[in-house]
Amino acid sequence: MSTRRDFITLLGGAAAWPLEARAQQQPVPVIGFLRSTSLAVSTPMITGFRQGLTTAGFTEGQNVAVEYRYADNRPERLPGLVAELIRLPVAVIFGNLLAALAAKAATTTVPIVFATGSDPVVDGLVASLNRPGGNVTGVSFVGGLLGPKRLELLRQLVPTVASIAMLVGPDTFEARIEQRDVELAAQALGQQLIVAPVTSEGELDGAFTSIVERGAKALLVGSGPLLTSNRGRIVALATRHAIPAIYGLREFVEAGGLMSYGASVVEAYRHVGIYAGRVLKGEKPADLPVVQSSKFELVINLKAARALGLSMPPTLLATADEVIE
Repeated sequence: MSTRRDFITLLGGAAAWPLEARAQQQPVPVIGFLRSTSLAVSTPMITGFRQGLTTAGFTEGQNVAVEYRYADNRPERLPGLVAELIRLPVAVIFGNLLAALAAKAATTTVPIVFATGSDPVVDGLVASLNRPGGNVTGVSFVGGLLGPKRLELLRQLVPTVASIAMLVGPDTFEARIEQRDVELAAQALGQQLIVAPVTSEGELDGAFTSIVERGAKALLVGSGPLLTSNRGRIVALATRHAIPAIYGLREFVEAGGLMSYGASVVEAYRHVGIYAGRVLKGEKPADLPVVQSSKFELVINLKAARALGLSMPPTLLATADEVIE
């Protein structure tokens, strides 16, 4: 009887050994990647994010997993998506501005890394840029803060137009600050500015109709996820109505837009990927200063200019970082 019992114990030990060995292996960490926009417009951002992870020593599918979630421009879905990621669980949550705010509201323990075009201190994401505090840090590509510079560049292109329109996205801190800065700059220049607010993609057609009816002859497209995620449609509407427009991201120009001035969003997301990797290695968001973009590029599309019958001023071409033929 004793021999049989010893034999069964031996078998049990042999069978259990692989399970114990597997249990001792380190699980692959999971990152939650959450954006308030759609997958379709997030490809450049995902590319940059993966490049950053690689720089930090992580390769998706090998030593890190990424769970992607998108709210498809429905911010009310974000709290549920954040809760879903936390339940998985994830080791780090990445979010664009609206997604990061939803994540911060949901957890004080899961590390959060963000990318935003606005001021993360004003938005309430971090206590300060150098000492973020808490469980949040990230990258600001300061897109919304460059509105006055874009207005200046647009006026160089069309110096004689009486009215310039500004397309403004949903009511956020970023949109309010950008609109205020552009209005103040226009006032100082004596430039009439027509503000056209939109809260959903369904309002874009009506906004452009209103812009044309109110006599605007040029357009400054504001920052924010709603406008960025509808860049193809916005460029098409500007082309259809023959309105020269300036944008905040080169992705608008790559979609056929006239010109853009701003930081590289791909580079910003690369930094986000690096920060996510550093957090996975044990660093705390509170100790990682917010990265601010410092290089801004003017990109001009000559094909779009020709289609509008515009002649680019030599001074503007001379200052361009890239000219697309």
